[in-house]
Amino acid sequence: MTQVTMTVNGKSVSGTVEGRTLLSEFLREGLRLTGTHVGCDTSQCGACVVHVNGNAVKSCTMLAAEAEGAEVRTIEGMADADGTLSTIQQAFQDHHGLQCGFCTPGMVMSAAALLSENPKPTEAEIRAYLEGNICRCTGYHNIVKAIMAASGQEASAVAAE
Repeated sequence: MTQVTMTVNGKSVSGTVEGRTLLSEFLREGLRLTGTHVGCDTSQCGACVVHVNGNAVKSCTMLAAEAEGAEVRTIEGMADADGTLSTIQQAFQDHHGLQCGFCTPGMVMSAAALLSENPKPTEAEIRAYLEGNICRCTGYHNIVKAIMAASGQEASAVAAE
């Protein structure tokens, strides 16, 4: 067993984990932050994306012990300080960028990482960035529109396709 301490959504947390405990498991079961979804356990679907030290990471591919001392942000930490939805979350709602919602936390976290790297991505750049995230419901069209809107670009340009 290993003691881990990290900052999750701005709060210092610690726990004891087995060496094989994945970060996704520690977040979901150890901290009860169940917004981080696990869809495949093989790093294929992207439902478990979180930010570790500012980088988008599939939390099912990282051991909890590897996050020792790290800053981790989950979907639960995306809302604004007053509890309202972040710009990206609101854009997903406004542009119907979700259906069943299973992939949504990972999509939002990936979108946030993309927009921090590239504040005004093109549609092609958005689609390329999301290649590691699978959605079985939406066909991605409204997800792309939502990310375009969150970036301050005209979402209707995507709708004209």
